Amino acid sequence: MTRITYQTADVDGFEVFYRESGDRSNPTLLLLHGFPSSSHMYRDLIPLLAERFHVVAPDLPGFGLSAQPPRAQFAYTFDNLAKVIGRFTEVIGLERYALYVFDYGAPTGFRVAMAHPERVSAIISQNGNAYEEGLSEGWNPIQRYWQAPSDANRQALRELLTPASIRWQYEHGVGDTTQISPDGYGLDTLYIARPERDEVQLDLFLDYASNVELYPAFQAYFRAHQPPLLAIWGKNDPFFLPPGAEAYKRDLPNADVRFLDTGHFALETHAREIADAIIEFSPGK
Repeated sequence: MTRITYQTADVDGFEVFYRESGDRSNPTLLLLHGFPSSSHMYRDLIPLLAERFHVVAPDLPGFGLSAQPPRAQFAYTFDNLAKVIGRFTEVIGLERYALYVFDYGAPTGFRVAMAHPERVSAIISQNGNAYEEGLSEGWNPIQRYWQAPSDANRQALRELLTPASIRWQYEHGVGDTTQISPDGYGLDTLYIARPERDEVQLDLFLDYASNVELYPAFQAYFRAHQPPLLAIWGKNDPFFLPPGAEAYKRDLPNADVRFLDTGHFALETHAREIADAIIEFSPGK
């Protein structure tokens, strides 16, 4: 059986919870989760990869079991998430790694990659967007908040934090929803209910505009460094559209782009297919 450890790293006084498995002599995969999840989303993928890779999956600041300092002490921006994760890799001794990025993990991971391109051996983007054509109309309420950051527009986004909305994100676009374990959206709902976490998430909704502003910089990084890239996409994602996956080929002509007949949280239904694609892709060689 695969041995997985559950640990906390002290990152300059900031506690980062993470899951780790596999032999450190093997190529490392750094798995970065998205909204509203945690490293728990990788519970099925890690055992499928751990015999071939050293796998590390942290919880982002303000997510899962990682620290959530008060907003008065820590600004919840994607720049700050990336700074903590970048230092996390140094604290636990990761010198070179492939990035697996999903949702919020993409703009976080791409910032880390731009800061130290020499450390990133490859990128696996599972519904991790870096192109404007990948944004669906589902972003319209959040974009209104970017354009007019009023309290009314902020409060309107609380609907995205409800148990029903979180469950919908897991089930939308999935042909057979009996394949979706309630553990994922159930745990996310419990984490979101922690004190002040709703405000943390609303702050990140507002700051997501900074990611779109950085899309040209992310794309310039791709062109300059040509990291091997596998884009494997739930094609029925209500937030990040298939054209966002295809767009990687503009800057990375050798990108491997694949689509799965599922939704946003593709690992809930296609963990084996994604693991097989990663093994075939061979990141870190």
